Amino acid sequence: MPVAERPVYLQLRDRIADAILDGRYREGDMLPSVRAFAAEQGANPLTVAKAYQLFQEEGLVTVRRGVGMFVADGAAGRLREQERRAFLDEEWPRIRGVIQRLRIDPAELFERV
Repeated sequence: MPVAERPVYLQLRDRIADAILDGRYREGDMLPSVRAFAAEQGANPLTVAKAYQLFQEEGLVTVRRGVGMFVADGAAGRLREQERRAFLDEEWPRIRGVIQRLRIDPAELFERV
């Protein structure tokens, strides 16, 4: 599903996931508060809270009452595995089809890496 068609809370979740995968938020780091992240992203705090709730349900963050949310141990590895699976199951078949349809030699792709 194109990014623009995804619900806003999933787009926000993806931004946070990207930050974890890129190392901007490391295991044990505190995430911005719901209000701070909402202000930064120009989003409704309830929408941000829904995105954060997903992370909590997935066990990717831990909550310290009265303190905040923190990136859980192993979160980056779990996210990376989820992203790999999604790429191989959802995106790669489409990309492979384009490569075949355009008769692109795989060697040409590796030359461009």
